[in-house]
Amino acid sequence: MADLMWDDVKCFFDLDLMGSLPDVRVPDASVEDWQSVLDLIAEKGWKCQDSEGDMALPVPRAEAVLCRPADAECPELRVWPSADVLAIFRFHADDEVDFDVDVDLQELQGQDRLDVFCGFLREIGRRLGRPVLRVPEGDDGHPVLGFDVEADRVVLLADPQVR
Repeated sequence: MADLMWDDVKCFFDLDLMGSLPDVRVPDASVEDWQSVLDLIAEKGWKCQDSEGDMALPVPRAEAVLCRPADAECPELRVWPSADVLAIFRFHADDEVDFDVDVDLQELQGQDRLDVFCGFLREIGRRLGRPVLRVPEGDDGHPVLGFDVEADRVVLLADPQVR
């Protein structure tokens, strides 16, 4: 059974309302949480590419990438949990796992695509035992949906009618 039904959440994937890239966060994280996510990526065999500037690099250890000098460029880890969905992890801080889901929201439409997105959030949430929150792009406000640890699934966190 699907975590969420497309008709209930499609407004949260509307370009005009939500921006172009879904921002996803795991707050109150640690270096160990970051490493768990990197380990999950390897275990699942998701295609990935780490890059810093224009140079492709092997997937880093969390501790090494998070303790870089303050003036160093922030590396990105590109992960494809499916052929047409790309998550871009940015190592901004060790206390929050954050990433964008880089897909044209026009393509993240319908139940099948929503199930892939929810499955990705669920995998990360289960691994960390923590909420994984989807917020509007560039918005530090209230999340609209996310993985709920107690429910063990992705749930609505905002009223779609309020949008």
